[in-house]
Amino acid sequence: MRGNGRLGRKRPPKYSAAALAWKGLRGQSWPRVWRDCDLKRSYDAVVIGGGVHGLATAYYLARNHGMTDVAVLDKAYLGSGGSGRNTAIVRSNYLTPEGVAFYDRSVHLYEQMAVELNINVMFSQRGHLTLAHSDASLRTMHWRAEVNKLGGVNSSVIGPDEISKECPSLDTSDHPRYPIQGALYHPPGGVVRHDAVVWGYARAADHMGVEMHQKTEVTDILCEGGEGPDGKGAGGRVTGVRTNRGDISTPIVINCTAGWASLISTMAGVRLPITTHPLQAAVTEPVKMFLPTVVVSGSLHVYVSQTDRGELVFGASVDPYASYSVRGSLEFTEGLAGHVLELMPGVSRMRILRQWSGLCDMTPDYSPVMGFTPVDGFLVDVGWGTYGFKAAP
Repeated sequence: MRGNGRLGRKRPPKYSAAALAWKGLRGQSWPRVWRDCDLKRSYDAVVIGGGVHGLATAYYLARNHGMTDVAVLDKAYLGSGGSGRNTAIVRSNYLTPEGVAFYDRSVHLYEQMAVELNINVMFSQRGHLTLAHSDASLRTMHWRAEVNKLGGVNSSVIGPDEISKECPSLDTSDHPRYPIQGALYHPPGGVVRHDAVVWGYARAADHMGVEMHQKTEVTDILCEGGEGPDGKGAGGRVTGVRTNRGDISTPIVINCTAGWASLISTMAGVRLPITTHPLQAAVTEPVKMFLPTVVVSGSLHVYVSQTDRGELVFGASVDPYASYSVRGSLEFTEGLAGHVLELMPGVSRMRILRQWSGLCDMTPDYSPVMGFTPVDGFLVDVGWGTYGFKAAP
C-alpha cells in the first residue's frame, strides 16, 4: 500500500538563531526530531540499518516514489554504526571515470543538502590535498588530475611551494623520510558533520511518513520458495523479518548495514563477497585553527583534518585483519602519531583525547554491491568499504 504519509504537512521549523532565542526565552524544549512510533506488524518495505545509507534510502523512497509505509530498523540507535564513526570526508577526485562521475554527483547533492533537508549539515568545502612522496606517486596524481578534468571535476597538481601556501603547517622541506614532492589539490573536497546528515535524513524521512525504530534487531529474514533451507536462497522471495520485538511482514527488505552486511544477507540465503575490517580513528584536544584543508598521505597511510572546534581528526587504512571488534588499539595510536608528526612536526605536544573504531564492508575490487539479488524482494546497498559516507546521498 502506498500513501501520501505526511506529505501534506508544512515543513518543520528551521533551526535558526531567532528560533533558538525564542525557545530559550520561553523555557520550552525543542520538539522531537522524529516520531517514536509503535512497531506495526507489516510494512510495504523494511530497511535494515539506521545509518546514513538506510535513512537516505527510506527518504528517497518516500520523496521520489511515494512509498511511505516504510520502516527503518536499527539494533542500537540511529547513526550508531559507521555513520557515527567515520571522519566524514567528502570528495570526488577518484581515478576511474565511473568513480569520478558517481562521487561528483554525491558532492553536488551534499552542496544542496542543507536546503533540501532544512538542516545545517555543516558541509565545509575547504579543499582536499592528496600528497605525493615519490616520482611514481606524482605521476599518478597527474593521471588522476586529467581523469578528473575530463569528468568536469576541479582537480590539479600543485608543487611544494603552492602546498606551503595552502597548508603552512606541512613540512615541505627535503628532510623528512617521505619528502613532499607535490599534491593533487581538489578544492570542492571537504568535510561534513556526520550527525547532522543522519538527523537531517531521519527528520526528513519522518516528515514523509517513514517510521524509525531503534533498538530493533533483525535476527532473521523470512523467505519462501527458495532452493535453500527454510525457503531461502535463489528462486525464493522475502515474506518478512524476525526481530527481537516480533515478526514483521513485508515483501521488500533492503540491507544497508555496512559492516554487518554479509551476516544480514546470509539470513536471506544470499552470499556476498564481503569481508569486514575495522577502521580506526582518533581526535586531539582543540587548538587554534591552523589546518585549512583535508590532508591525505597514501605513503604514510594517514589523513587528517581539523574540525570547526579546533580538534585534529586522524584516520588511517583499515586494519589488515578481518574482525567485528570496534575497540581501538595502542599500536594504532602510536603508529598514527608517528606518521602525523612526519607531516606536521609542530603538533608534537598536542594531546589525543580519544580514539575509536568502525566497521568497513570491503569487497575484493573496492566497489559497492547494490541492487537486486537472486531472492525476490531482497535488495542490498552494501560493500562501500571506506567510501560509504561520501556516497550517502
